[in-house]
Amino acid sequence: MPTPKDASWRQLKGQHYEHTALHYLQQRGLSLLARNYRCKLGELDLVMRDRTMVVFVEVRFRARLQHGSPQETVNAAKQMRLRRAAQHFLQWHPPQRDAPCRFDVLALWPDIAGNLECLWIQAAFY
Repeated sequence: MPTPKDASWRQLKGQHYEHTALHYLQQRGLSLLARNYRCKLGELDLVMRDRTMVVFVEVRFRARLQHGSPQETVNAAKQMRLRRAAQHFLQWHPPQRDAPCRFDVLALWPDIAGNLECLWIQAAFY
């Protein structure tokens, strides 16, 4: 993971929104298992535990909604990459292997006043 010294502005912005999403989900009772899990098959923004369930969370931000909502950017190709990365995660993390799983999307965007809005879509796809 890049450090602030060598991270691009885009990477730092992404880390900020992932941190915001993590805090939002922790406030709702989920606990962190992994952050920015990368493998050759893809990347998982957040891997959380919701009681007995493993939750793979895709965090999406849009500065403007004219071209669609953040959650609309999680298209079929992105979903396939997330499924494959989740399979890899479960293969290499035996304690989570047999737990039920779901894929959530946490969409973030600024409202008209510049405050951050959140939409948490549980079981966004399968």
